[in-house]
Amino acid sequence: MKYNRLLLLVALALCFVTKSFSQRGNYRISNGIGITGGVTQFDIVTDNFTTKSSNGFIGGLSAVVDIPNRWYNMSFGMQLSESTIEISGRPTLTSTEEAFIEYKIFAAQLALLGHIKVIPNHFTIDVGPMLQYNGKLEFKDKDQEGYFVNNYTNLSTEDITNISQFNLNGAIGASIGFKNFKLKAQYIYGFTNILKKLEGKVDATGGNARFKGNQTMLVLGAIVSF
Repeated sequence: MKYNRLLLLVALALCFVTKSFSQRGNYRISNGIGITGGVTQFDIVTDNFTTKSSNGFIGGLSAVVDIPNRWYNMSFGMQLSESTIEISGRPTLTSTEEAFIEYKIFAAQLALLGHIKVIPNHFTIDVGPMLQYNGKLEFKDKDQEGYFVNNYTNLSTEDITNISQFNLNGAIGASIGFKNFKLKAQYIYGFTNILKKLEGKVDATGGNARFKGNQTMLVLGAIVSF
């Protein structure tokens, strides 16, 4: 239900942004809708845990404003993703066996991007800010709920699921192809501390009580424009 509301919100915003841009200037502005799909590689850069990046998928919708006689285009849109991350843990409190706990994370990202026209209609550099709402970390394997997180004495795998859910990101990437179909690569970095919500809420015995982590996401995909 919450994703349906987000989709409705972004659809209304796309209509507003498209109409607003189309009314500016004395030159003809071409508007379009872009549909994006692809795969992700997600990680959290942190000294608190030992992590391994893992794969996921992403899809989105954007309004693309092609501005003639300018060195850039603009787009506004939303993308939804389900990504996976692995965090080092152990089956029991005193075990020396290492096991990587698999978590999945759902996210909705609102992005306002500028597209620098390196080769108009064929190659652009894409950059801009991104506002993200994400869910809590969820177990991919329920049997790992009783495990403990390495680097801490008594920190359970359930304790670290309640991460910060509103985050600000920056995105940079490139798109190459034709006017209506392009391949894209995008790197997303989280400026805000996605682990901040854990501070003072979990048992940090044996490890660093200050939790700090910045998300990274690599997106490889394609965009079809209409």
